[in-house]
Amino acid sequence: MPRLAKELSALEVKRLKHPGRGHNACLPVGGVAGLYLQITPTGGRTWLLRVVVGDRRREIGLGGYPEVPLAQARERAREAKDAIRRGIDPVEERKAARAALMTAQRRGLSFADAADRFLDAKLSEFRNVKHAAQWRSTLTTYALPQLGHMLVSDIKVQDVLRAVQPIWHDKTETAKRVRGRIEAVLSWATVAGHRQGDNPARWKGNLDSLLPKPDRVTRKENWPALAIDDAAAWFGHLRQRDGISARALEFLALTAARSGEVRGATWAEVDLEAGLWTVPAQRMKMEREHRVPLTAEAVALLRALPRMEGNPLVFPAPRGGPLSDMSLSAVMRRMQKDEEKASRPGWLDPRSARPAVPHGLRSTFRDWAAERTHYPREMAEIALAQEVGSEVERAYRRGDMMEKRRDLMAAWAGFLTQSKQELET
Repeated sequence: MPRLAKELSALEVKRLKHPGRGHNACLPVGGVAGLYLQITPTGGRTWLLRVVVGDRRREIGLGGYPEVPLAQARERAREAKDAIRRGIDPVEERKAARAALMTAQRRGLSFADAADRFLDAKLSEFRNVKHAAQWRSTLTTYALPQLGHMLVSDIKVQDVLRAVQPIWHDKTETAKRVRGRIEAVLSWATVAGHRQGDNPARWKGNLDSLLPKPDRVTRKENWPALAIDDAAAWFGHLRQRDGISARALEFLALTAARSGEVRGATWAEVDLEAGLWTVPAQRMKMEREHRVPLTAEAVALLRALPRMEGNPLVFPAPRGGPLSDMSLSAVMRRMQKDEEKASRPGWLDPRSARPAVPHGLRSTFRDWAAERTHYPREMAEIALAQEVGSEVERAYRRGDMMEKRRDLMAAWAGFLTQSKQELET
């Protein structure tokens, strides 16, 4: 019967040293037959269990020291011996587990990798660079922290909920987009063969049973707009202000365009002789080319603008790039503050009593067209580059009412540029 090794204490194990000869030294620590601390000539230490499995001798690694302390090494050694008595070879079991993991990893795809592949394939379809950036940003901020490390094949409804539920009430619009983008990534993963079954991020008949409807938890508020009767006075004050941001806001008001369309306008899009501004499809929200008739006031404004050599932008920022969205908003905020300093209420939305903002000018134009003119509704909608009618109607409508819209925009410019005497009569 082999002699049992002395059972060393944790302190005695700590003091063990390599005896000085060139090879690894295996020193018995006792407590469990066959348990050794292997010490390399350079001082590295690992646990080994020397044992017979069937008719084969095995050396089973139990981890490094001191990461695995003495007590834990003895416990692992006892567990390995118990497995051997049950007819299990721990070495072969470990190899099989490692092989299964590697196979699963090769076959599986994490959500983070799936998102990258999906975005690489799909982002080129987005003509709006800002929209493409928002896709990646929202997934990175809200989805990846919860789902990024998971295999797409393992993601369930509850996992999707962990990503969207915390922001469902406070950031409802963002949460809706995140859910939709997770659904798109998982749909891609299914088609690509990385997962099977229903999409756990689907809304109808799925998450709609677990989350409140978005319109029940948030009420969409319209952008604060100028009162129709304040529009001309406001426009008169705007024209007295200096700066490229003020001119961009003036042009926005005259054309009823969106801020991004104005700030990104280039001279190549403008035909001053024809009085026409053609916004290409890639810069439009609806991704369709939009022609804007320019009134005499708008053309005069553009002719008076300084041009920066080598810069294609109509309204460049001081450093040459496009104006920021906040630059136009800042003009309106300063105008509001001037009114408040003069003890006047300022330029407030008649419904919400909130100070008007640039995007609200489109609502002012729409209200004016509906309440103060006899122009058809669809003409005002086309002027705002909104979808009009059903898909079939839009397919059969070839024109954009350009010449009729010239009259509409001229009437709008005339309304904005009324003199103080005209306003008072």
